[in-house]
Amino acid sequence: MKVSQYAKMNSVSKMTVYRMVKENLIPYKILPTGTIVILEDQISEKPEYTVVYARVSSSQNKSNLDTQSARICSFCAAKGWIIKEVVKECASGLNDTRPKLLQVLTNKKVTRIVVEHKDRLTRFGFNYIAKLSDIEIVIINNIEDDKTDLMQDFVSLVTSFCARLYGKRRTKRKTETLIKELENDDS
Repeated sequence: MKVSQYAKMNSVSKMTVYRMVKENLIPYKILPTGTIVILEDQISEKPEYTVVYARVSSSQNKSNLDTQSARICSFCAAKGWIIKEVVKECASGLNDTRPKLLQVLTNKKVTRIVVEHKDRLTRFGFNYIAKLSDIEIVIINNIEDDKTDLMQDFVSLVTSFCARLYGKRRTKRKTETLIKELENDDS
């Protein structure tokens, strides 16, 4: 395979591939013409890159964040997996703009994400993430019972609507406070 093809297939630049060849990180052959050819039949699969992801909903639970990540790290050690990153985030599971999670999901090096519970990764849309990414997602405490899983989905749904409702109330209070401040400034 040509250097340009290998670079495109692995989402790296040609210069990166040349550096990898120079450092003997990938198998290659130099033709009599001086052309470098990557030996694709000798290329091993993507190196393992395991990320531990721990999340709590609020900063009040920050101590739980440390214990949660420690439990996940212990699980990975027992499995013999080498952890490359430990990502800790304080954000709601209903929030779909969590920067640390998005960074992990878009990182091309990541091959495995380990979480304690499915809802630590996301409250909704777990199957979309699992199907659309090339990343293996390992859930330590996975719910096997359909009834329990259904109840968990129901609780998540009610939680989602409550969060939206309270968010609207909070917005209304902020608006009322802003109007009062503006009225006081005019007086």
